[in-house]
Amino acid sequence: MEAVQFSLANKSLKHTKIPVPPIDDPKNVLVRVSYAGICGTDLHIIQGHFPCNPDRPFILGHEFSGTITEVGEEVTNFKKGDKVSVDPNIGCEKCAFCHDGNPHFCKKGGINTTIGIFRDGGWAEYVTCPESQVHKLPESITLEQAALCEPLSCLSHGWDLASPIKVGKNILITGAGIIGNLWACALHLHGHRRVTISEPNQSRLNNLKKLNLGFDLITPDQLKKNQENDSQYLFDFIIECSGFPPAIEHAISLLNQGGKLVIFGVAPPHGRISISPYDIYAKELKIIGVNINPYSYPNSIGMVEAMGDRYLNYDNLGIKVYPLKEYENAIQALKEGSIAKAIFKM
Repeated sequence: MEAVQFSLANKSLKHTKIPVPPIDDPKNVLVRVSYAGICGTDLHIIQGHFPCNPDRPFILGHEFSGTITEVGEEVTNFKKGDKVSVDPNIGCEKCAFCHDGNPHFCKKGGINTTIGIFRDGGWAEYVTCPESQVHKLPESITLEQAALCEPLSCLSHGWDLASPIKVGKNILITGAGIIGNLWACALHLHGHRRVTISEPNQSRLNNLKKLNLGFDLITPDQLKKNQENDSQYLFDFIIECSGFPPAIEHAISLLNQGGKLVIFGVAPPHGRISISPYDIYAKELKIIGVNINPYSYPNSIGMVEAMGDRYLNYDNLGIKVYPLKEYENAIQALKEGSIAKAIFKM
């Protein structure tokens, strides 16, 4: 089969042909991949800034959809031909964190066993997955749309942590990559209209107009000018999607009394920000970290079904589709910011 492998030792990617993986666990299924996304986390992995499998070359890709082509002997909930999306994350199901409903904090499982980060993932024609991590799709959802289930499951977890998000509040989204765009769509779906999106890349801002959300689209420089010209230019709720420490630091200064900051974008581990503890005290600020998607994958399927083509049209979201062999072009386009997201079509 066709695949793109990553080697941490060399920090290199390689387009290659390897055998189709066998079902070596009776509780596993074999999925023929249809669509597989490139996440910002994948870019951090390729740069050597995010933990991943250090022991061998492996296949990246933790956001994917496909069709089951084979099932293990002990699989009971799926059959050949089922359309599915896969939750890449699972805990050990034994530790205190897992029993407390926080498998994403699990030190044995969690990120340490993630499909596409520690185990072979979806940048290939086929991938094996445990039955417990596979979700059957309703007929109303296309495989193309289902490739967005994983990022939307993380968004759903962030929404739960930050709730209530009251309609009528002033909201700022920093960063118009795919996750910022999906947050914008989710807010619009829920009735929010007083939303500003800040993004330095003008082509990404221009592309956002295709979504026809009616939100205020500005650059970070315009954001700073508005703040300088009006001391009351503040936001009740800020969703930071860039992972850029200076943007996070600036966002904190834009919070109103009682404001919430959701740190959604993944910053580099060495990144640092400066913050006034007095402001946290005096304004009663809430700073909320969001780490992957514990038990929120079913919610993402519901969100995809509710959003439909109105919000999840690839072209309107700034998503470009590539064949697997053009992985270098896909990654370069993401780094340049000419697209919001790249997705492989097998």
